[in-house]
Amino acid sequence: MNKLHKINLSSQQRQELLDIVKKGSSNARVIRRAHTLLMASEGKTDQIISKTLRISVATVERTRKQFCQEDLKTTLKDRPRSGKPRKLTSVGEAYLIATTCSHPPSGSVGWTLKMLADKLVSLEVVESISQSTVYRTLKKMN
Repeated sequence: MNKLHKINLSSQQRQELLDIVKKGSSNARVIRRAHTLLMASEGKTDQIISKTLRISVATVERTRKQFCQEDLKTTLKDRPRSGKPRKLTSVGEAYLIATTCSHPPSGSVGWTLKMLADKLVSLEVVESISQSTVYRTLKKMN
């Protein structure tokens, strides 16, 4: 059966894909896409590739199509995913760290997560923020 999107890899592209697969230091999705392209270039059918890699036939078709329409680097990397935007931007993180390093309000020994969250809201850095978001941000910053 003739494929609409036939994969023809140059020797440089093949070597790049083999390096990704052999090193195994890339993201699992990237490695799976590299395997898909290598197997497709060897003439394997979408059904065989999907069974071997345990992915859907649609994923194989989508990877094949993207490689033919775009380039290897674009095919391998993840596209930006939609999702809820971060509450605390880099400016907000800076305010949080500066507030944490400052003296706590009178009558308190130190800052609590609730006090920090309330302070960010009162400074109008964010509209609202949870204590867990404050905790995760501080933990990330050490």
